[in-house]
Order: sequence, then structure tokens, then C-alpha cells
Amino acid sequence: MQKISFMTLGCPRWDLDTICSRGQAYGFDGIDFRGYLDEIDITRLPEFTTGAAETRRKLLDAGLAVSGISSSIWACVPEALRKNLEEARRTIAVAKAFDVVNIRIFGGGDLEQFSREELAKFGHDCIARILQLDGAADLKWLFETHDNWVKAEHACLLLDTVPSPAFGALWDMGHTWRVGYEKPVDSFAALGSRVGYTHVKDAVYEPDSPLAMQDGWHYVAPGTGELPLAESLSLLAKSGYDGWFVFEHEKRWHPNLAEPEEIFPQFVSWIRQQFSDFD
Repeated sequence: MQKISFMTLGCPRWDLDTICSRGQAYGFDGIDFRGYLDEIDITRLPEFTTGAAETRRKLLDAGLAVSGISSSIWACVPEALRKNLEEARRTIAVAKAFDVVNIRIFGGGDLEQFSREELAKFGHDCIARILQLDGAADLKWLFETHDNWVKAEHACLLLDTVPSPAFGALWDMGHTWRVGYEKPVDSFAALGSRVGYTHVKDAVYEPDSPLAMQDGWHYVAPGTGELPLAESLSLLAKSGYDGWFVFEHEKRWHPNLAEPEEIFPQFVSWIRQQFSDFD
């Protein structure tokens, strides 16, 4: 059975008890931690360090796994190497405490100063250093199709230089199509078996809407927008993908988006129907 999760990015005001009770009630299998309340970096919070055992107990009692930890590591920013390694060390400790495998990382980098190939080399060096840390090779460091690396073909410039099974791709199926202008079949063909994790969200192009972002798009409930999500999900299902499908509702960054109490259950209902259509 496919596993679905939600990012805490979508419920920035929920405390742990609310996360557990509502996640369970709505039918999720797990949670991806991208911040908790006022702190974006959970590795700095007692709930995930000194108090990790109690937090994990609450999650287990609710039948919820931690599907992943979404870090703020920017692998292709050379001046961030020391900070990246420090965050990676903290993240490894939290991952061990919560039996987590999946760690999201960004690429980033300055394309005005460096070529994409040069940035990929910086990323390679950063990932190589991270994988040398104690416990790092037991995890899956997942490079998101995001920012300068939103196109799968660009992400492969870094992915192809690090063939380690501990390094893979996080396919944000909305980014590659909406921002990267790639068809899902082309994105998936490029990323292929390196896909270890997915982000799901939907959007419509309405530049006159008060909710519109700078590019004219704004987020809506999955299945009600213009993104080819069904096609992307079908490609994953046919490939035998057995990883997580994570609802990335960016409420923390866009406060005017729908409340989690409304949109989280909508996501569960919609994606479960998608899965049943593939059976």
C-alpha cells in the first residue's frame, strides 16, 4: 500500500499533540518535519533531541512514522560547507532517534558567478563530505528538484557524479512541470530509479488573483489545479516506486493558503482515490 505523509510546513501552528491526533484522524501514514512551531530547524529543539524518546512515543501511539526530515542544507553553495556539515551531524542524530532514513537537501548556488557544472562540482564535494560522517551512509540524502535544479536534467548533473545508494532524488512533481517546463515522462525518465521521495502539490495560473505568487501561479487543493499530478503518480505506480508521497502545503510561507484542517483531509481523499484508480 502506498504511504502518504504531510509536511509540518503546512501546519505551522500545530503542536505535537495536534500533529499526532489530526494526522491519525485524517488517515496519514507519516509526517515530514520541516519546522515545528516557531523554529524551522528541528535539530535545535528539545522535542527532537533531549526529549526525542517522548516525542517518538507520541508518534508511535498515533501510528505515525517520521517519513523524512527536510533540512536546510544547500549542497552547491561552497561557502555554506561548514554550516552544511554541522547541520548534517545534528540531522543524523535526530534521524537515528526517530528511525528516519530520508533527509531532504537543496542545491542552490550562484549561477551568476558559476556555471551549473561548477555548482554541481561543489555539490559533489559537499555530499562526499557528508557521506563521510558517522552514520550518514545509513541514510538517504535526497536532492530536491528545486531552485537552480528544478529541471530533472539539471539535477542529474549532480546526481550522476554521486552514484552512492545513500544519495538520490526528491521529485517535486509540481516544480519540474510548472517551473522547469518538463513533461512528467521526461522528468521521470531522467531521474528514474534515483527517485527516493516525492512532493505533491497543485496550482493554477491566475496572475490576477490576490493569492498569486510572482510567477502568476497559486496553490490549490490537489486535483483541482492544472498540474499533471495524475500522470506523475501513474508513472511512479507503474515503475514500482515504494517510497513516500508527501503533501507539501506551504502554509508557513504563504499564510493565506487553506487551513490544514480543511486541505489535509482533502489531500488524503484525493490521493487515495488516485491510487485506487491505478489498481
